[in-house]
Amino acid sequence: MSDNLTERIEAITNAYEEIRTMTQQVVVGNQPLIEVIFISMISGGHLLIEGVPGTAKTTVCKIVARLIDYDFKRVQGAVDLQPADIIGVRVYDRNRNEFILQKGPIFTNFLMVDEINRLTPKTQSALLEALSERQVTIDGITYPLADPYFTIATQNPHEAEGTFPLIEAQRDRFMFSTTLTHLNPENELEVLRRERAGELDWNIYRDRIAPILNPAGVGAMAETIQEIRVDEMVLAYIRDLVLATRNHGDIRLGASSRASIALLRGSMARAALSGRSYVIPDDVRDLAHPALRHRILLSREAAIAGVTPDQIIDEILESIGVS
Repeated sequence: MSDNLTERIEAITNAYEEIRTMTQQVVVGNQPLIEVIFISMISGGHLLIEGVPGTAKTTVCKIVARLIDYDFKRVQGAVDLQPADIIGVRVYDRNRNEFILQKGPIFTNFLMVDEINRLTPKTQSALLEALSERQVTIDGITYPLADPYFTIATQNPHEAEGTFPLIEAQRDRFMFSTTLTHLNPENELEVLRRERAGELDWNIYRDRIAPILNPAGVGAMAETIQEIRVDEMVLAYIRDLVLATRNHGDIRLGASSRASIALLRGSMARAALSGRSYVIPDDVRDLAHPALRHRILLSREAAIAGVTPDQIIDEILESIGVS
């Protein structure tokens, strides 16, 4: 490994540790979320978060965006939200005698869509082009999005009233997904301690945050992880895991090739976070759930029996070895 690559990987590791440390000052728990956000960001992917309300998702996103000096915008999902409310609309300017673009919140570095499953399918579909091609088309004209561009969407899987489940094609556009639950007893007690000490006020904490990265720095990190070495053995392991989802008896629709690419890119990023210039099977295993859980559809019988995607992924990880 060249000294230059060693230094660049070390810079990625240090930046992640600094972001994680800064985030911990105001957010209790949620360390796996911070890791998967950072991996998604430098891998060029997007993240779907499924979990109950009140788990600090928005706060974590605000902190990360501020630490990386990203332009951050947030959209609250609602049934009356139209595609134009997200991507924008072209309006006629009488003074200039031409149509001009009024940009929607999607024109940013970091977009958070809260409760995406409260958007109607028509409005959800407005995000498809942005997620996969980093562009939007308005009145037949294509507009590029910011570079870098990153989306986090959240949804509460425990609510069904007034929601519209994401279609398979939409879920597949997210590189990773993660699930959040309520805090454990010790972390819940820590929240109370910090609230009592006045340490959970975002407005106070925001003024103390100084960016430690910038969009150009994230772009440089994305280029660095492309130099991470991946042996043929690891590539075959990724292939075997994805193929196993397509041949499992409890799965109606297995993971797509996007899952393979997500596992590859994410594993390369995770190796850099760990200070390595090469991927090991543990990198792949640790990202198997985030890369696969939202991409597999259970058979009707498995769903009725209460089987979960995570249980099936655990079973696949147990049965598939590295050859």
